[in-house]
Amino acid sequence: MQKPELKDATLTVDGAVATFTMQRHDVRNALTGTQLADDIVAVTDWVNRNKAISALVITGEGSAFSAGGNIKDMANREGDFSGDVETQAELYRQGIQRIPLAMHKVEVPVIAAVNGAAIGAGFDLANMCDIRLASSKARFGETFINLGIIPGDGGAWFMQRLIGYQRAAELTFTGRVISAEEALEYGVVLEVLEPEALMPRANELAQEMASKPAHAVRMTKRLMQMAQRQQLPDFLDLCAVFQGVCHNNPEHMGAVEKMLAAINSKQS
Repeated sequence: MQKPELKDATLTVDGAVATFTMQRHDVRNALTGTQLADDIVAVTDWVNRNKAISALVITGEGSAFSAGGNIKDMANREGDFSGDVETQAELYRQGIQRIPLAMHKVEVPVIAAVNGAAIGAGFDLANMCDIRLASSKARFGETFINLGIIPGDGGAWFMQRLIGYQRAAELTFTGRVISAEEALEYGVVLEVLEPEALMPRANELAQEMASKPAHAVRMTKRLMQMAQRQQLPDFLDLCAVFQGVCHNNPEHMGAVEKMLAAINSKQS
């Protein structure tokens, strides 16, 4: 499938792994005042339609993963930060809020390779991913309160589901910036790596996930998301149906035969 045309980012493909790299390092990959929101929506839609893709890596070029909102535009009441209350609300709905909706619909595992500062909406973008790997140079901050605003991109929804209400409340109400090591301690990130090891590790992990039966990977991610909002009896009902679909998919028997061959090889 032909890749989407992006304006402020690049998309590369290695086997079944796609890597989306934000390339507005001139504004520290700000998600407002750039075309990055459009690019993210385009890529997530492409991934969902392209069944040859089984994992997505998101990272940034330059010193930052993403600095979130463009503070200069806030100061000048321009772009996404202009207008009265009604206008502002619509700008959020038609602008940055498209990112969490798009990210929430991604059907494959998404790994954030956080190369540098992830601040405000940039932190939230990382939290919208399934897994976060961090460079030792990365910094994280839910800093909206420092500017007298709230996490308008849905960050308050994502973070407390990731690290629990109390930790999320402390970071959100104080607006303090934490190191990669503290983010690891809090459970924000899975691993902290030296800068030169970040992308190789992200690709290694993505390739491992992408090596699994593709249909089952997508169905498993759907189940994990549904588990967060369903009661157990309803969820088990859904699992039964999904499992029936998997058992009748050719990739299941292919995987079973591959495992049996491996077992027989060890025994011989």
